[in-house]
Amino acid sequence: MVKVEIREATDGDLPAILSLYAQPDVDNGKVLSIEQAQKIFARIRSYPEYRIYIAKTEDKIIGTFALLIMDNLAHMGAPSGIVEDMVVDPSWQGKGIGKQMMEFARECCRERGCYKLALSSNLKREIAHRFYESLGFQRHGYSFIVEPTGGKKE
Repeated sequence: MVKVEIREATDGDLPAILSLYAQPDVDNGKVLSIEQAQKIFARIRSYPEYRIYIAKTEDKIIGTFALLIMDNLAHMGAPSGIVEDMVVDPSWQGKGIGKQMMEFARECCRERGCYKLALSSNLKREIAHRFYESLGFQRHGYSFIVEPTGGKKE
């Protein structure tokens, strides 16, 4: 397994993050402009516990994910964590990068006292499902989504 440095993303990392998101199986290869990404990244950084992380080796960013830790009034006040937008450069897949990123997210949640760490994955991504299950994730309940615009483009 290749050891990577995992750290919080900075503005300077945005071009590499957008490049990772440009993969065909992530939003059909469409990405934000750097200007759009900078505005959204600034807003994300204003959330108390919403962070984007990068995985780096050999001075190259090869993976990224977002982690949101939310406070709760239920569950005796224990927070919960949600991982979103996990991507590993295709040439680095299968080398333990995703595993290290998920272990990092899990440790962040453990330190914060989260009662769970959740993620969602497209039904078609069966290889990803097996990967998550190999890390101890269990299929739990159903995930429901609705487009706020009712499917209409604004």
